[in-house]
Amino acid sequence: MIAGAGPVGLFLACELRLAGLSVLVLEQADNPRSPLKRIPFGMRGLSVPTIEAFYRRGLLRDIAMPQRPKADADSGNASKVGQGAQQLRRQAGHFAGIPFDYDKIDTSKWQYRLPSPADTNMAAEMENIESALTARASAMGVEIRRGLGVGDFDQSDEEVTIRAGGETFRGRWLVGCDGGRSTVRKTGGFEVIGTDPEFTGYSVQVEMADPEKLGSGRIYTPTGMYFQSQPGTIAMVEFDGGAFHRSQPITLEHIQVVLRRISCTDVTLTGLHLATTWTDRAYQATAYRKGRVLLAGDAAHIHSPLGGQGLNLGFGDAMNLGWKLAASIRGEAPVGLLDSYSSERHPVGAQVLDWSRAQVALMRPSGHSRALEAIIRDVIDTRDGATYFAERVWGVSFRYDLGGSHPLVGRSAPDFELVDGTKLGELLGNGKGLFLDFDGSTPLQALASRWNGRITYVANDVKDRLGLSALLVRPDGVVAWAGVANPSQEEAARAASRWFGEAES
Repeated sequence: MIAGAGPVGLFLACELRLAGLSVLVLEQADNPRSPLKRIPFGMRGLSVPTIEAFYRRGLLRDIAMPQRPKADADSGNASKVGQGAQQLRRQAGHFAGIPFDYDKIDTSKWQYRLPSPADTNMAAEMENIESALTARASAMGVEIRRGLGVGDFDQSDEEVTIRAGGETFRGRWLVGCDGGRSTVRKTGGFEVIGTDPEFTGYSVQVEMADPEKLGSGRIYTPTGMYFQSQPGTIAMVEFDGGAFHRSQPITLEHIQVVLRRISCTDVTLTGLHLATTWTDRAYQATAYRKGRVLLAGDAAHIHSPLGGQGLNLGFGDAMNLGWKLAASIRGEAPVGLLDSYSSERHPVGAQVLDWSRAQVALMRPSGHSRALEAIIRDVIDTRDGATYFAERVWGVSFRYDLGGSHPLVGRSAPDFELVDGTKLGELLGNGKGLFLDFDGSTPLQALASRWNGRITYVANDVKDRLGLSALLVRPDGVVAWAGVANPSQEEAARAASRWFGEAES
């Protein structure tokens, strides 16, 4: 059972159905559609790991949308650096609004990346993401019940019992994907630790009598920051300790007062179409599992939406958890496999929270922050600096600490192209592990056959071996073992047992 039919809950449901499990999703909201999920507020930047996950599961075409010009994207990449003949720089992303450019990024440092449909970052509408995932989940047989939020629940050694809207549901496991105010997290007694908010953030769509008074792009002022992606579509932050967030109704008069104070202008608003608030509070559950209850997405970690890390972090949780939970339910999991969900994903969440806090530190309206910002701008304008920030923002440098003797272990598998034109990513659509043997070695084929049904064995050469001769890939696309010339069968067998359980005799 999954609480929450947002993108993370839906993607996890698809992962579990891929393994043949029965899945029930309970969602409090009756209607999944919201104006705030549409352009411009609904645009989300997808990281490389997220795009790879969608690609490997055959979802990328459904979720992708035609790219808008960078100057229109609500991603922090729209700051203008000149007028007239001076052109916009080819901005590839940002850190606290400080852009880094494609032209400065040294991709030669990413020696284990190969051309792939998931080779660059991408923006997509939140509504489009949810629609595609809902359609996929429904087609796969996931039961989605809307208007039924989880009220409370209890668990035994064998099952979890949920009470929702006067109905009772029983299942073997419950995963809370019900957002930052997660009922599952609170009812389950999960401990959370973190830092309190410093600001109230606003995302608004307004009409203005004098739009020329506001600048375009991201503007820092002595009292805060605002970002105008197109006339009347504004995000802004006021460092008030988060005092206004969900404390009272958002009115046109209030938005005008705050915008004037932050922009240091006397701009006049004549209409308010959409408005929401958010903060930079950063909290994380100390553990992602208690008995038969697990957390994923914003239920497990809460932080500001700066840079769009939250959605990508949640998709990473779902991709990591799905196959492990499925193997546990099917009785195929080795000891400790499900515990590795928390041990692998918790450090990733902690890093993202710190990344968010660091951006807030640069945004504070103080002389100290402006001085630090100037230094970061100098660093990010260098080749090494732009490459570092691209690695972090895009997720290219992502790696789990799995041990192993090869630097690829724990990283996303390169999208090898087989000599017949098939790509590695296309071989992961069944949700199983993959043993890719470039030489077609008989001993390795015999080894892989001992995990028949859990690992797909493919013997085929590839166009660029990257110095390898064989590769074992987990269902989530992470390299579990990499073999070079004369690969060790013992190492391969240990890696397979670690992730796929006992071999057949």
